Amino acid sequence: MTPGNNGASTPEDDDPFGYLYADGQANGAQPPSGGYGYPNSVNRVRAVGTRSYGQQQPQAAAGQAAAYGQVPQQQGGYGRPNAHYAAPETLPGGAGATTAPQHQVPGGGGGRGGRGPNTKGLLIGAIAVVAAVVIGIGVAMVGGDKDDKKSEDQAGSDQSQSQSAEPTPSASKSGASQVELPKADAKTLRLSPGMSTASEFKGAKADGGVYVTGFNQVGAKVTWTVDGIKKAGSYKFYVNYGVPGTDADATVVVNGKADARPMNMENFGGTPKGDWEQGWKNTWATVNLNKGTNTIELACNEGNKCDAVLDQFYLAKA
Repeated sequence: MTPGNNGASTPEDDDPFGYLYADGQANGAQPPSGGYGYPNSVNRVRAVGTRSYGQQQPQAAAGQAAAYGQVPQQQGGYGRPNAHYAAPETLPGGAGATTAPQHQVPGGGGGRGGRGPNTKGLLIGAIAVVAAVVIGIGVAMVGGDKDDKKSEDQAGSDQSQSQSAEPTPSASKSGASQVELPKADAKTLRLSPGMSTASEFKGAKADGGVYVTGFNQVGAKVTWTVDGIKKAGSYKFYVNYGVPGTDADATVVVNGKADARPMNMENFGGTPKGDWEQGWKNTWATVNLNKGTNTIELACNEGNKCDAVLDQFYLAKA
């Protein structure tokens, strides 16, 4: 088959586009008179705005309408329903048969029949939340203040108890420690030759105001035999003495062993010279004792200053 019209032939043997080729045009092929390049097709051209809506369009010629099996379509007017269209409401069981209640979404305004956002409810809820937070903070602050006050009261009570339980210096000297450990007055001590007891100067603490005199000489010695030491260890050896406004010292001997450091019997407080009644003092030295019985001596050796009288000896825990 050649492009163009080859004479009588079946329609399917025609080449509708033969006029597009040079050999087709040479054979006399012509562009089709119908629309879209197909033979016998209908091409109705109208100017813009000339089409009238709502009116039935002119029908094509019977021969043309029958061509290629085209069926004229019926078109309804603008705004009118097409005969082939039926609204769902008009169908059996459609939306128009029964009217179902529409559910409104709380606070939603987009649905049919719905209301806008419930701003009043939201405002009330926000106020309630703020109020709850404020109340919670207030309760926490009140509880914290009570706990702090309770802690302070408890701490103050504990501090007062610890302070009241702490022994005073006077109690440590004349309290339970003195009762538990041995104590000796001047008249119970063993004296070396040339020494004696007296009660001329007032203020001695020993029983009857008795004190030891004659200590101011080299070789003078006062011996105290201590019984009832329950535990070996270090103790404080206290001596009550009196001086006439001058300093003194002596040598401590424990179980026959002399301490290289003399016991200080200073004129503490600076009482007037020659005033024995105002010169009563107290001093101590550390001694190591054995369990059971021990011997403590206070001696006036070479190099000591022994112008003093002796009142009491006693022990305390170191």
